[in-house]
Amino acid sequence: MKTVLITGATGFVGSHVLEAFMAQADPMLRVIAACRDRRKLLPGFAGEVREGDLRDADYRKIMVEGVDVLCNAVAWSSLWGHVADSRHLFLEPNLALIDAARAAGVRRFVNTSTTSAAAPEHSSDPQSEGIPRPLWPHLCNVVKIEAALRTAASADFQVINLRLGIFAGRRYALGVLPILVPRLKTHLVPWVAGGRTSLPIIDGRDIGAAFVCAVAAQGLADYEGFNIVGPEVPRVRDVITYLHDDYGLPKPHFSVPFAVAYPFAWLMEKLDPIVPWEPLVTRSIVHLMEEVGVDNAKAERLLGYRPAYAWRAAIHAQMQEMAVRQTRAMSMAMPIV
Repeated sequence: MKTVLITGATGFVGSHVLEAFMAQADPMLRVIAACRDRRKLLPGFAGEVREGDLRDADYRKIMVEGVDVLCNAVAWSSLWGHVADSRHLFLEPNLALIDAARAAGVRRFVNTSTTSAAAPEHSSDPQSEGIPRPLWPHLCNVVKIEAALRTAASADFQVINLRLGIFAGRRYALGVLPILVPRLKTHLVPWVAGGRTSLPIIDGRDIGAAFVCAVAAQGLADYEGFNIVGPEVPRVRDVITYLHDDYGLPKPHFSVPFAVAYPFAWLMEKLDPIVPWEPLVTRSIVHLMEEVGVDNAKAERLLGYRPAYAWRAAIHAQMQEMAVRQTRAMSMAMPIV
């Protein structure tokens, strides 16, 4: 029997990974959920729970004990600022988790990353090294975790790095849609590069399926990177037009090139200390609009991953939930949960 641990099991990625394993109900898998608060787990989960704070060294040691495969969905995210929080709540615990997993004899580490990690220059190649972007401190930490895993990978500690697209769907957390929707309503958000770049939206259910494939796959190298997106990759213009047609959100009234969008976003960031609201746009959001040129070809070939949920369905599910949950603009940084 193979023991699979899912960290961050109450978050967006983690809950969908847990849900996918619950649906599979493989008698040869022992699935353990790790989280800070077991009360937030999916109600149907009846397996073992390892509850605690990843920043606690004693907990980390207990959490990874007896684990064969670790699905790392630990998440704390920020689209703007929060340099110290990103380091203390995300980077340092994740690096310590890697060390703990290796020491405990974990054989495979499946990591959550982003298709933007190497954008725009090398994102089409999921095996490429991430590119640190000082304009987005949290992304720099994502890249550092990728680099640490690449260095640690060996025949005894196999690493599968999943660069996931733009999250959408049920149980959403911080992401492009919750940030974009209230800003579109201001009529001040422009198209960037005419909205012609791709926006690789992925439904949470397809994310869960990708992790199941990554746990089961055989014949992989010590370090394997994969781009993981939905069955179709829309353009930014397609997504915003859909939001306009189906939900009545305003379309942008003008377009700016990336060469203008970045300085404008920089100005919005500089104004932040003197205005009572978060920036209308930040350089990290502009970076998410950069062309990534990703597809599922490698994941289909080596993992058997075949996404099932179209981007419109993912957005529809999230917009329904947002209508209930999101009564005001979402903060650009996740609270610790």
